[in-house]
Amino acid sequence: MPRKISVLIPCYNAEKYIGAAIESVLEQDYPNLELVVVDDGSTDGAASEIAKFKDPRIISITQENAGHCAAANAAYELSSGELIKFFDADDVLMPDMLKIQAGRVENRVDAIAMGEWDRFYESPEDAEFPHRSTYIDAAPNDWLIADWIAARPMTQCGMFLIPRPIIDQAGLWDVRLTLIDDFEFFTRVLLASKQVLFTPGAKLAYRSGITGSISGRKSREAIESQALALELGVSYLLAVDESPDARLACANLLQMFEYEHFPYHSDLR
Repeated sequence: MPRKISVLIPCYNAEKYIGAAIESVLEQDYPNLELVVVDDGSTDGAASEIAKFKDPRIISITQENAGHCAAANAAYELSSGELIKFFDADDVLMPDMLKIQAGRVENRVDAIAMGEWDRFYESPEDAEFPHRSTYIDAAPNDWLIADWIAARPMTQCGMFLIPRPIIDQAGLWDVRLTLIDDFEFFTRVLLASKQVLFTPGAKLAYRSGITGSISGRKSREAIESQALALELGVSYLLAVDESPDARLACANLLQMFEYEHFPYHSDLR
């Protein structure tokens, strides 16, 4: 029997999308799978949509609203898989993603499998999956430099399949964060690994353009979270790599923050 995969979905007010996300997991051609869904106090009909699924592979709970990071941590604590995939409630796994990634990481406990991704706005079939500079096998610091150098980092959670010991070493999600919490978390997790392994054909369709999504928030609280996440992520990389390329990638990220928010939030800039 192959290693057990736990797919973990924190869900908040994703009534329109959670069903498709769950179906995309349950339809995976992988024989040893569990799906953990934590409804984070949704005020729409998300909990009812989750309850429609009676598959024994699903573990689901509802908690008082505590934020994405707290819900992701709760899902992890409920899980039992040897391989972990965090997954947003509005995204879609394309067929065979789990099988391909599990095959790529094989029996290793020190390497992370990373798949292909692309945005879609209406239908997952609209995703085209172009080649990207991060589609490489690399040491984690080199992968992060490749991801950050253009100041448009992408650490969308469903891209990665992670052996459990790496997460246990790196620690769980930082509940202080709201905006770009995934940037901070996956920087830490990737740097706790020995290698990032690209898995061609393992595809994630990333739903974009949703009104009110976390990634679109621009409140003061959200910008403070973005600033803290960037500071933390940069500090993690520079602690292990102070090469010119690493420093340039970090500088580009911080410069983009200044550019994005000028002339507001002068204290954070």
